[in-house]
Amino acid sequence: MNRLKTVMLLATLTALFLWIGHALAGQAGLVTALLFAGLANFGAYWWSDRIVLRMHGAREITEAEAPELHGIVRNLALRGRLPMPKVHVIAQQAPNAFATGRNPDHAAIAVTDGLLQLVTREELEGVIAHELGHVRNRDTLVMTVTATIAGAVSMLANLAHWGVLFGGGRSTENGENETHPLAAFIGVLVAPFAALLIQMAVSRSREFLADEAGARLSGNPAALASALRKLDAWSQQVPMAAASPATAHLFIVNPFAGGGMLRLFSTHPPTEARVERLLAMVSGSVARNGPW
Repeated sequence: MNRLKTVMLLATLTALFLWIGHALAGQAGLVTALLFAGLANFGAYWWSDRIVLRMHGAREITEAEAPELHGIVRNLALRGRLPMPKVHVIAQQAPNAFATGRNPDHAAIAVTDGLLQLVTREELEGVIAHELGHVRNRDTLVMTVTATIAGAVSMLANLAHWGVLFGGGRSTENGENETHPLAAFIGVLVAPFAALLIQMAVSRSREFLADEAGARLSGNPAALASALRKLDAWSQQVPMAAASPATAHLFIVNPFAGGGMLRLFSTHPPTEARVERLLAMVSGSVARNGPW
């Protein structure tokens, strides 16, 4: 269901993007928008991992520096038949972790100092397994594409906004504007908001999938559930100084706490919903080394 939801949301976001491009300048605007998005996606595909790691001050560590952490990552990667990712540590007391990289062969996992100090070994295995679930599902690529399209929608909507104000838009052969100015104005105001909501919804769907994959890989859903509870509680007390709204979707828990209406714009599902699903897997007797 979450995979189907992701496909549907991406299709909706793409349709929104195409509509804005076409409304802005007809066929020429559509082609230009697609070319721009293609170039942006190409750059994000090849360099987003290095940009994100540098943005958060992540430092690659060797096995000699962190033998236990490397051992956990290696054992889980072997169990999941994945290449060994690079291991990074972020000098932050806020407990958190994320995975990045364009594919499993070029993946990296980053954990904060706070995470290593807070969780038990079993909980750390659950967190690492969750991040490897993102790697296996190629979520870093999915979210890069989603963020790029959403950003392009906002940019085009802004251009269309000024076009509407100054009498722009597509015209018929008789010189009449095909789109009513008021309808076009409302459309370009709603489009960025809708794109943001879709981007957040895609991110929440991928988190549920990574939780399930991580639970099956580690064989211990309860440990991952326990880790999520700890990280969620501490994230509301210890802010992550290097966090950015643009990269919040990468982390295992949202570095920006919020409730009520703010959850509509959250990149992560409510922690209690994630924990509930994981504990349901416990009752379903998820076997260690089981299929994921």
